[in-house]
Amino acid sequence: MFAVIKTGGKQYKVSADDVLRIEKIEGNAGEIVTFDHVLMVGQGSDVTIGEPLVEGALVAAELVVTKKDKKIIIFKKNRRHNYRRRNGHRQLFTEVRITEILTGGKKPSAKKATAKASAPKIEEAASTGEIKDDLKLISGVGPALEKKLNNAGVKSLKDVAAFTADDVARVDAELSFKGRIEREEWIQQAKDLLEGKPPRAKSAK
Repeated sequence: MFAVIKTGGKQYKVSADDVLRIEKIEGNAGEIVTFDHVLMVGQGSDVTIGEPLVEGALVAAELVVTKKDKKIIIFKKNRRHNYRRRNGHRQLFTEVRITEILTGGKKPSAKKATAKASAPKIEEAASTGEIKDDLKLISGVGPALEKKLNNAGVKSLKDVAAFTADDVARVDAELSFKGRIEREEWIQQAKDLLEGKPPRAKSAK
């Protein structure tokens, strides 16, 4: 079964379990969000087209993450007036996973547990050895940097995943990172690794 939804001024064709990157929407990771601007619903050759919306249709999705996209450089120049301006912009986006396509006025299933509820699962998996807790799995961290982090009291992925704003500022100052932890999304990387997701590709130096 598929549906065509409209959000953020754009249209998307979606099916259950699709992962979609859309314009930023409000909500926390793990929450269920709904899209009621459904323009079309179909299953095989049976297609219902809205006028403009399909009455009683709803698409439910789990909010995965909201973060910033890659930086876009904006450069302006006027050679006759010695005018040059260089700016960078990182657009916020939200990633969602489609869970249900509903018709006939049906409501979404019970709300899934929020991201905070996943913490005990992470602890359990790490303690049983199902997850390799190795700082060097973070993109950009090698043996030398791992040693520096250990000396600063950061010894595991669990430590990084639990960083507060104060922790980030402390480590950033001690190791002269100049914002590297936030820039390279170490906290999110550590959480993803502890959940069993594959490590990101090592960045080229």
